[in-house]
Amino acid sequence: MHFARLLRAAGLPVGPGRVIDCVQALEIAGSQHREDWYWTMSAVLLSKQEHRPIFDQAFRVFWRDPKLTEKMMSLLLPKAHGRAARPEQQQSQRLTDALYSQKKPEELQSEKKEFEARLTFSSREVLSRMDFDTMSAAELAQAKQMLSRLRLPLPLVRTRRKKISINGKAIDLRATLRESLREGGDVIPLVRAAPAELHPPLVVLCDISGSMNPYSRMFLHFLHAITNDRDRVTVFVFGTRLTNITRALRHRDVDVAMAKVAEAIQDWSGGTRIGASLREFNWRWSRRVLGQNACVLLVSDGLDREAGEGLGEEMERLAKSCRYLVWLNPLLRYDKFEARPAGVRAMLPHVDLFLPVHNLKSLVDLGRTLNRPLTRNSQEKRAWR
Repeated sequence: MHFARLLRAAGLPVGPGRVIDCVQALEIAGSQHREDWYWTMSAVLLSKQEHRPIFDQAFRVFWRDPKLTEKMMSLLLPKAHGRAARPEQQQSQRLTDALYSQKKPEELQSEKKEFEARLTFSSREVLSRMDFDTMSAAELAQAKQMLSRLRLPLPLVRTRRKKISINGKAIDLRATLRESLREGGDVIPLVRAAPAELHPPLVVLCDISGSMNPYSRMFLHFLHAITNDRDRVTVFVFGTRLTNITRALRHRDVDVAMAKVAEAIQDWSGGTRIGASLREFNWRWSRRVLGQNACVLLVSDGLDREAGEGLGEEMERLAKSCRYLVWLNPLLRYDKFEARPAGVRAMLPHVDLFLPVHNLKSLVDLGRTLNRPLTRNSQEKRAWR
């Protein structure tokens, strides 16, 4: 029961019914060996394969210390003894928080009420306007919770494909012939069709250089929420090279997803070669992911190590390959921002929107902006030329 309580604190959906089934299964399977406990409990308590890494780590730590059960019986969460786990074994920060907390349930409940009382509307408003670079560790944790609930809606785009619709103006001949066969050909009901509408693909190119470090890390949490909320989202990061992290971000657990992203990226907080990275994207990936009126989000400060060499040509090709090109630059948080760097001057003429991305409010405004119909050569871009 206490082991199930630990799993529930780590975020796994383990209810009382599964605990009862687990006890009954252990009575049938026997409890002579440690492996019997592991496979029986995992078969009953786990419902998704992505929960197994958290279960494995909790099982190793919980059943390692013989005196751990006595500590759990006193309604205190256990303290791990022995050698610390290797970095590759630390699968989830949620399990670590649940495992090392030594406070009683009534203390946790009082702290939860106090936290909810502090996080009022005014505090949320202050936090939403605070720069990511100036946040403390506690404020960053609250900001990540708010980012997990943000969404990025895109307006529906009409496609050439048609779908069956009662109010359609065109006649679907194939569907009409199929319906006539049901009546033996005596009656031919007309089946009408209308153009189908769907959300366009979203492609994100995020700069992870040293100057973008505090903003790219928070933006990746935002991209994790978007990737798990909708389909057809492709995410690339670039510093000195281009890396596709879409598959890593699709993991439901944000801690596991960020760990997989960190393993995939080899040039984090290094230099910036925007032109070379965009050239690689245009030649290798653009025809795969920029179809069907895709919208591209380019997250970068425009500070290129190569002084904008070849950047204008690659930006022009990228702009012609997508429906809209939106540039998100954290330097726009300064009122006296001027397009003086060579990289900024080379990129700016080819974007449709030029917006800031430095706090939670800017991400909310981004969602509102993309939710309305966009037009090429918007006023937001011309204002900074």
